[in-house]
Amino acid sequence: MSRTSLAEVRLPDTGDSESVEVIELCAGSGDRLGEDDPVVIVETDKATLEVGVPTGGVLSEVRVSVGDQVVSGQVIALYEPEAKDAAKSKSSEKPERSEPKPTRRPETHAPAKPRPAPVASQPAEHSGPVYAGPAVRKLARELGVDLGKVVPTGARGRTLKDDVKAYVRSRLTAASKYSALPELPKVDFAAFGPIEEVELTRIRRSSARNLHRSWVNIPHVTQFDDADATALLRTLSESKKEGERRGIKLTPVALIMRAVIATLKAFPRVNSSLNEAMTHWIYKNYWHIGFAVDTDDGLLVPVVKDADQKDLWVLAEEISALAEKARNGKLSATDMQGGTFTIWSLGRIGGTGFTPVVNGPQAAILAVSRLATKPHWNGDAFEPRQVMPMGLSYDHRVIDGAEAGRFMTHLCEQIAAFTLN
Repeated sequence: MSRTSLAEVRLPDTGDSESVEVIELCAGSGDRLGEDDPVVIVETDKATLEVGVPTGGVLSEVRVSVGDQVVSGQVIALYEPEAKDAAKSKSSEKPERSEPKPTRRPETHAPAKPRPAPVASQPAEHSGPVYAGPAVRKLARELGVDLGKVVPTGARGRTLKDDVKAYVRSRLTAASKYSALPELPKVDFAAFGPIEEVELTRIRRSSARNLHRSWVNIPHVTQFDDADATALLRTLSESKKEGERRGIKLTPVALIMRAVIATLKAFPRVNSSLNEAMTHWIYKNYWHIGFAVDTDDGLLVPVVKDADQKDLWVLAEEISALAEKARNGKLSATDMQGGTFTIWSLGRIGGTGFTPVVNGPQAAILAVSRLATKPHWNGDAFEPRQVMPMGLSYDHRVIDGAEAGRFMTHLCEQIAAFTLN
């Protein structure tokens, strides 16, 4: 095949000012494609987009891989267009395209023949190899779906995201009569007045799924306590000059994180997880601490890796950098992975207490609420102290009430005695 006869497949204008991610390869070198057959699928902040060849032809080269960031106008593949007469004769024959080479599509298998969609109440099972891209497999893992039981409806027996969702809907419909979770009533809100339907952003959809999964699967208990934060606030005040010299501003989150790390090391089970079979605790000999950041697009939780190995100033600098990346939409997937414990501070927003949802498979999450000045009896008289309300939500399968109580007592002691040293 002469490279001079090759045509380019470019990423069209996605409407995004920055790059988008390649989430699935639909074809490989040597595949014969029809008009508008997809080569790759990319995901923008709003939707997924199939990028295909404008005319029929044979794919010569795919220049991107799953996970690559691509921009509008970038060449993503080369193909040899078919002559119009040849395309017409081939269209009447309807030849099958060859499968992508294993080096291009490591997760795919030989295709199964397309089969009719299953009846909702009786989902049919799909026998034979599963032909699905990485994005579909990821969705199936998140939903706990065995792809071998999903009937594919895509071209060449390809399993689509909609097939996975249809399978889940059919199972829920079939089990609704006997479900422990009664189905919520469907309400036509427009019958009562004008409405506006706004689609959730990708981040908010993901957060909703994760929160629902954690709430349904983890038995939550919350332990409340008040920490005397007077010394912590004094430390913040005393650090201003040193912070100006270093160009770093200490924040309450950095100080709380250091106190949390010391407490986690004293109570290692709070830094653990329960295995899937619920037969073993998995103790983690690393302390990767997540902290919630409020953004315009929803709540994000970047993770400070090996937080126990960083001094207070490095910790503060990394927290500030990650928070800035979160607000600007620059966080990578690795920035939000591997957390062993999470801190969620609503101090500036307000509230006297709240019960956060555990960020499974972590065992616990700490909620920090607004500081308040309260009188404290010192043995001779009342004196004003800065009090920080806190709540520890935890997985009761991993942590019992007594251990949670001791954890919070230790944490309060760490905060009450906080110093820069």
